[in-house]
Amino acid sequence: MLTRKQHELICFIDDRLKETGVSPSFEEMKEALDLKSKSGVHRLISALEERQFIRRLPNRARALEVLRMPERGETTKKPARATAPRPAPTPPPAPANDVLEIPLHGRIAAGVPIEALEGQQMLSVPAALLGSGEHYALEVAGDSMVEAGILDGDYALVRRTDAARDGEIVVALIEENEATLKYFRREGAMIRLDPANRSYDPQRYRPDQVRVQGKLAGLLRRY
Repeated sequence: MLTRKQHELICFIDDRLKETGVSPSFEEMKEALDLKSKSGVHRLISALEERQFIRRLPNRARALEVLRMPERGETTKKPARATAPRPAPTPPPAPANDVLEIPLHGRIAAGVPIEALEGQQMLSVPAALLGSGEHYALEVAGDSMVEAGILDGDYALVRRTDAARDGEIVVALIEENEATLKYFRREGAMIRLDPANRSYDPQRYRPDQVRVQGKLAGLLRRY
């Protein structure tokens, strides 16, 4: 027997597939079920998959397929909700590969402002790796963030913002000239940019010397 949340989730996924042919995002599922975190969505999806109600489609970002809907007595009663009458069921279209195109601004390198790289290329990114907001990508150069799992050649997925909190990984533009990916910290009246590599020293600047251009939202690695 399915739990109420499992039943709500499979109905939400089924409705979305019939309406658009595209699986809802984990963020959309979290909000629809009023869950506190995406980990709860993962647990519900895994439970539905184990019971063979849904399956994940291989080689597709975030794509799900409903194999069957619960029968009477197989689930707790779904809470009533006001909806318009549903049309006669029609075969759902095949789930789409949910991929977004975001600007690829090149490699993070000394002497190259982010603005100078805009509009050069686009990078295809699974939508599940991105949250809300506007994003861009940067190719990582060097090994200053290896202890944070960020390697040379990785693509940093960055959400545009000009504000950051202590401990967040940011793209910082130093003196309007040098772009760098580092941990952001405030140290008294100074801004400290910390590498994630014991071979490198922290960098300290006055606030007027540093401009935050985004926060790390995800990482894409090609093999």
